[in-house]
Amino acid sequence: MNTKHAPQAQPIGGTLRLGGFVLLSLAAGLALACSGCRSSRPGAAAGTDALGAGKASPLAARELPGDAGAGEATIRFLSLRVRSDPEDFASQNRLAAGLLQRVRETNDLRYLDRAEQAARASLRAVPAPVNFGGLSALAQVEFASHQFTKARDHARRLTQLDPSKSEFFGMLGDALLELGRYEEASYAHGRMWGLNREGIGTQTRLAREATLRGKTEEARRLLFNALALTLNSPTPPRETVAWCRWQLGEVAFSHGDYATAERYYRDAIITFPEDSRALAALGRVQAARGDIKDAIAQLEHAARIIPDPNFAAMLGDLYHLAGREREARAQYVLVEQIGRLSRFNGALYNRQLALFRADHGLKAGQALADARREYQARQDIYGADAVAWTALKAGHLGEAQQMMKLALRLGTQDARLFYHAGLIERAAKRPNEARKYLQQALNLSPGFDPLQSRIARSTLAKLQSTAAAPAAPLEDHHV
Repeated sequence: MNTKHAPQAQPIGGTLRLGGFVLLSLAAGLALACSGCRSSRPGAAAGTDALGAGKASPLAARELPGDAGAGEATIRFLSLRVRSDPEDFASQNRLAAGLLQRVRETNDLRYLDRAEQAARASLRAVPAPVNFGGLSALAQVEFASHQFTKARDHARRLTQLDPSKSEFFGMLGDALLELGRYEEASYAHGRMWGLNREGIGTQTRLAREATLRGKTEEARRLLFNALALTLNSPTPPRETVAWCRWQLGEVAFSHGDYATAERYYRDAIITFPEDSRALAALGRVQAARGDIKDAIAQLEHAARIIPDPNFAAMLGDLYHLAGREREARAQYVLVEQIGRLSRFNGALYNRQLALFRADHGLKAGQALADARREYQARQDIYGADAVAWTALKAGHLGEAQQMMKLALRLGTQDARLFYHAGLIERAAKRPNEARKYLQQALNLSPGFDPLQSRIARSTLAKLQSTAAAPAAPLEDHHV
C-alpha cells in the first residue's frame, strides 16, 4: 500500500461513528472470531464474541431482519412512476439504487440489467454534470458487470465533478484495483481515507488492497473495523454485515485457520440465512477437513439459491471425490451453461470458465485464448495468473513462466497462486523451485481447494521422493 496514504487501523472499542458508503458488488470479490460453534446445520449455533468466546458482545452474530419485501414494493412503485414519467430522473436514480441493492442481496443479474436501464434513462433526462446520482448508478452497474474501464472513467469524472465525496474515490479505487492499476488505486484510497476515515467503505477497500499486498493482519483489522462500524449503525444492513463476516472468514481460510473461518461463515449465515457465498465457503471448509458429505450439503444449498459457476465447479469436484461421477459430469456441464446464460455472463465469468477448463483439462486452447483476451483489458494479478495457468495447460511454458511472475509481483499470500507457480516450475524442470512453491501453498492453506490441493500434495510427494532417492552409480566404460 502507498505508505503516504496508509491508515492506522481504527480501534474496535469506544464510540464508533457510521460513515461512508460501501460498494458491494459481484466482483468484490477476493479470497479474505465472531463466531458460532460447529454444527451440521448451517447457522445452528448462537454467536459469540471474537474477542472472547461466550462473552456477550455487540459484535455477536444474530439474525438481522431483511427488507426484500419492502425493497420489491419500492421497486414496483418506482417502476410504475418512471413508466409514466421517464424524465423523472430522481425516481430513476432511486429505482437504480434499489435494483443494485437487490443485486447485492440476491446475485440475480436480471436486476443488474434493469438498473442499467434506469441509470441511462436518468442521464438522458438530466446530464451528468448536475446528476451525480445517475452517473454513480451507471458506474456501479459497470463495475458489477465487469466493465471496469468504463466504471473507472465514470468514477474519475465523479471525483472531478465533486472531489469532496469520499465514495467517489472509493468507486475509482475499486475499478483501478480490478484493472491492475495498483499505485493509482492506492492514491484514490488515500484520498478516500482523508475524506472519511471511519467510513465502512474506506475500511473495506483498504482491506482489499492490504490483502492483495500480502498484509493479512492489516486486512483483518480493517474488516473487523468495518463490521463494528456496520453493527453500530441504527439499522445494520444484514447483507453488509454478512459480507464483512464472510470476508473475515476468507482471510482466515486463506491462511489455513479453518476453525476461525468456519465461525465467521456460520456467523454470516446466522445474520443472513440465505447468504449463498457463506454457505459455499462453509462447504469448502468442510471439504478441507475431509468431511465431503457435509461439504456437498452446503454447496447444494448454495447452488439452490443462485446458479453460480464457482459453486457448480466445486460441487462437481466434491461429487467426483465422493465417487458420484454422473452427478459430477452434470455439474461440469452446468458450469459451461451458466457462462452462456445472459449477456452479462460473458464479462462476469470468462476468467472463471478459463480457470475451470484448465483445472479439468478441458478446451485448453480456448481457455488460453479467453484468458489472454481478458488480460488485454484487465491486467490485474489474477488475470496474469489465469493466463499463466491456462498457458501451462495449453503447452506454452515460456508464457506461463512470464505471466506467473506478474501474478506474484505484489506478494499476495494465496495458496492457489503458489500452487500454479509450483506446477509451472515443475514443467520447466526446476524441481527445487517447484518444491518451494508447492510447500508454500500447502503450508499456507493445506485444503485450499478440494481437488487441486490433493494434486499439490501428490506432486510435492513425488518431487520430494525424487530428491531423496540416491544417485544412480556411474557405469564403468573402461575395458
